[in-house]
Amino acid sequence: MAKFIIVWDLGTGGNKASLYDEEGNCLAGVFVPYDTIYPAHGWHEQKPSDWWKAVVHSTRQLLNITNVKKEEIYCCSISGHSLGAVPLDKHGNLLREQTPIWSDSRAVEQAQRFFNGFDEIKWYTITGNGFPPPLYSLFKILWYKDIEPDVFKKIDKVIGTKDYINFKLTGKVTTDFSYASGSGVYDLKNWGYSQELIEASKLSYSIFPEIVQSTEIIGQMRPNPAEELGLHTKVYVVSGGVDNSCMALGSKAFKEGRVYNSLGSSSWIAVSSRKPLLDPFARPYVFAHVVPGFFASALAIISAGSSFRWLRDHIAIDLKTQADNQGIDVYDMMTSEAALSRVGAHKLLFNPSLGGGMPMDKSVHIRGAFIGIDLIHTRADIIRAVMEGIALGLKCCLDKLKEMAELSQEMLVVGGGSKSKLWRQIYADVYNMKVIKTNIDAQAAALGAAACAAVGTGLWKSFDQIDKLHIIEECMTPIPENMEKYQKIYKIYKRVSNILSDIGDDMEKMDI
Repeated sequence: MAKFIIVWDLGTGGNKASLYDEEGNCLAGVFVPYDTIYPAHGWHEQKPSDWWKAVVHSTRQLLNITNVKKEEIYCCSISGHSLGAVPLDKHGNLLREQTPIWSDSRAVEQAQRFFNGFDEIKWYTITGNGFPPPLYSLFKILWYKDIEPDVFKKIDKVIGTKDYINFKLTGKVTTDFSYASGSGVYDLKNWGYSQELIEASKLSYSIFPEIVQSTEIIGQMRPNPAEELGLHTKVYVVSGGVDNSCMALGSKAFKEGRVYNSLGSSSWIAVSSRKPLLDPFARPYVFAHVVPGFFASALAIISAGSSFRWLRDHIAIDLKTQADNQGIDVYDMMTSEAALSRVGAHKLLFNPSLGGGMPMDKSVHIRGAFIGIDLIHTRADIIRAVMEGIALGLKCCLDKLKEMAELSQEMLVVGGGSKSKLWRQIYADVYNMKVIKTNIDAQAAALGAAACAAVGTGLWKSFDQIDKLHIIEECMTPIPENMEKYQKIYKIYKRVSNILSDIGDDMEKMDI
């Protein structure tokens, strides 16, 4: 009998269920969205019940369209969005209908109070947690303690997004090393929770779940969830991992120095290495890898695809309407128009910090801007400038990572932004690297989770099978003339970024 793998990619916007064969080929996928709720400024919440409903509905649809028999599903695994804080009581009951997700930043006061008693740079060098601290699970738990003491008193465990789904499937409360590394109390170098950080937080050690390998079989499905999903109780449930690390694995970044570029709403460049890449100023954010003994270290810009979507919604609204009417992709229309411009967009520069800055920026108050705009510029120039500005922002990330590690000479790109040939050429020219696009594309995180299941259940001997699954569709080589022009533009881009940071600080102080 054939053995199939079901994978869930639990993302910010919804869940995608995918079916893989034993070799790791993706046969089909079904996406079911869910909502993010914004009850107050900085609050970003989702309902764990919505995650479960999306997993159920996507799985049932997947089985229907593939006609695979439930007895043929051998194992399952999951990739989940990071920094979750799902509170459970000792009976496994949810204590909050809605829980904060990775982008929730409400715990500013809790983070500030923690760092009044614990050096922030020391905390970063222990944890590698390079996002703004309030995003990390520790401070969300402390927010529960301060603001919702009645909820906090009932908490037995606080788990992550994908861990909640695993709990629903098996009844077992665990996490894996990759997800635990975003808890805010994880010691990267010692591969476990830090007693020092937990004591500094004044939380109980027991509130944090047991850590297992991403390839570990947690158990088999319980009867009720198996029935809901349309599966059987002999399916092996493998732990899986945090989305960043699953995507690294699925993007071939599972050996020393391998690098990839994820091009989505936010975009990052990540490198796989046996040592975490730590810098107290640039603050690469580091997750333990789903691959034992490795780390995935990354630098990011918050608004990449988000900047392009802003452009679509406010500058190219007519193209969006036209694309909807014709049933074509509006982004294809936008990049076709950008091709009418040229390298440098007729001396128009764009900084993509529409969502604010990262620690690598001079100030988190930096905001985006068009620089040098004048009467000669067309919308084609504006679109191209946005594409180039995003690439230049990521070039800053790449250069910093190059200072810290020896990287491979090719850049694999995945995600929605990798679909544009023009954009891939811009990246090649800006990075001065070969830019590779393969058949895996947006399935990288799902493939990483599938690989965890395959290795964990013995279907694969190692992760090396992933290399065989990637088929190169196109390789963009830097064009020397363009590369030289972008080197000049890049110098100006960095100067402008510092100036915009100063302006952002001044504007933040304005009482208007």
